[in-house]
Amino acid sequence: MNVAPIATALLTIALLAPAGSGCAQQPPTSPAPAAAPTPTAPAAATASQAAPASAATLPASTWTPPPLEPFVATYQAFYRGKEAGDATMQVSHGDGSQWRIDMSVRGRKGFASILGLNLEQSTVFRVDGDTYVPLSQSTVRKAVFFGKKVTGVYDWQAGTAQWDGDLKKERQQPIPLQPGDQSALSLNLSLMRDAQPGRSLSYRYVDVGRVRKYDYRAADTTEVVQVGDLSYDALRVYRVNSGDNETILWIANGVPTPVRILQRDKNEDQVDLRLVQYQGT
Repeated sequence: MNVAPIATALLTIALLAPAGSGCAQQPPTSPAPAAAPTPTAPAAATASQAAPASAATLPASTWTPPPLEPFVATYQAFYRGKEAGDATMQVSHGDGSQWRIDMSVRGRKGFASILGLNLEQSTVFRVDGDTYVPLSQSTVRKAVFFGKKVTGVYDWQAGTAQWDGDLKKERQQPIPLQPGDQSALSLNLSLMRDAQPGRSLSYRYVDVGRVRKYDYRAADTTEVVQVGDLSYDALRVYRVNSGDNETILWIANGVPTPVRILQRDKNEDQVDLRLVQYQGT
């Protein structure tokens, strides 16, 4: 098993497959979504808080997006069905309208553990109305024999974003910004805020010297999702323009972070993050 692809995949799914835009838009067209897999119960876990599933799924009229609040969430990370490590997501409030979101993924099983793989990413952003505006971004990959660091600044006054560090020259060039552009991490919060049953969402991602656009679709109703010992009434949100590479996440009422994030390639599970616990800070 190749270590580097595992580490990359873990970070990719932890960041919701780098996509972004703080303002959700209706995409021009949305291809028919592939059928999502039935979630399988992961190893037992204890959550400090939970939103138990009810007997019936929730209609759109009762869906309430979670407010932006400080929290810390811990996930189990699986690769092709086997436990590979764990991940932590944290949102903290700074001064005034400024916030920060951090994500770290640690390899604790197999070769990833031997190499001491530790992947970290953070974004500082401000809240401007209903938009999360990224201000700075950092990505750090640590290991016993190698390490990489990349930092970026979103200069909204100049209208450009730019990264430097351990990055190819062509990805260190200034990128023109558009209103609503997001880092990979702030997209996670945008999806939590914007997703509603039956809604289509379009996002533009600007991060680590790249620009991408991804379209998402939320299921029409919630479904019962089993995660460890807990069950949730969760809304399934999935990418509709990803080809064979699927990204699916489940969002539950009252939970500030996805309860499960799944990446599939050619109908096979690749990376799977399952919520263990979360708490307010």
